[in-house]
Amino acid sequence: MNANKWIRQSHRWLSISFTLMVLANFAVMGRGDVALWIGALTLVPLFLLLFSGLYLFVLPYLARWRTARRVGS
Repeated sequence: MNANKWIRQSHRWLSISFTLMVLANFAVMGRGDVALWIGALTLVPLFLLLFSGLYLFVLPYLARWRTARRVGS
């Protein structure tokens, strides 16, 4: 599996884990007093989603730039 497919697949699994963590966070918050680390735990997959999402967003622009550069040479 090449790097782009690996990043795309990990981005999907990160989104699933983030969704489950947010749901668990809401379930714990409904119980009353909550430790701060439980809320901060959802930030880990969120930051990973940010970086992988930005990479996936830029991929088409990089491909277009590389193609234009090859044609212009």
